[in-house]
Amino acid sequence: MGHLTHRDLNASRERLRDQVAHALRAALISGELRPGVVYSAPTLAEDFGISATPVREAMLDLAREGLVEPVRNKGFRVTEVDERDLDQYTEIRALIEIPTVGRVTGIASREDLEALRPVAEEIVRAAREHDLIGYLEADRLFHLTLLGLAGNERLVETVGDLRKRSRLYGLTALDRSGDLVPSAEEHLELLDLMIAGDAEGAEQCMTRHLGHVRSLWAEGKRER
Repeated sequence: MGHLTHRDLNASRERLRDQVAHALRAALISGELRPGVVYSAPTLAEDFGISATPVREAMLDLAREGLVEPVRNKGFRVTEVDERDLDQYTEIRALIEIPTVGRVTGIASREDLEALRPVAEEIVRAAREHDLIGYLEADRLFHLTLLGLAGNERLVETVGDLRKRSRLYGLTALDRSGDLVPSAEEHLELLDLMIAGDAEGAEQCMTRHLGHVRSLWAEGKRER
């Protein structure tokens, strides 16, 4: 490959594996690693200036997340997500997240919901400052923590997996177009509705947010 943005990686083997996986996700977001292209662990390791082992282990982690797939004797191919995939992921998320948001509105304490406000504000900050990694991390924390208030760990795991498989694609294009900020601000709107005890309004906001996210990511994919 020979052009992956240099990142300083220096830690124990387990920590290094996590750092490499994080860097590879960043490369997927930025478009340095392209859907459909096969990359070898030794070549990527040269870009990082480390041995191939932690890179191979990190790629296997990404494979379990559905972001790449092993190609025998060649390396790993970045998974392509088409419109049908995005539609199906969004449909499943809607079936889970919309009623769960309504239920959490009725059972969560004001304190638990208010605790998510700094995270919602961080999502907006990251969007405004073009911090894509920060955006994804805060967005993931907000949604999964919110769903976690329902008390169903398997539900959170399922949504977390769906997010990993869909949300990396098209983010750079959305950032360039300015569409990322309005999507980010919907998190504050959702939180305010839930704190006010408006379960119906929260469900409607979540429905709109998921539809908004779906259309924005589709537009982002077409621009790439």
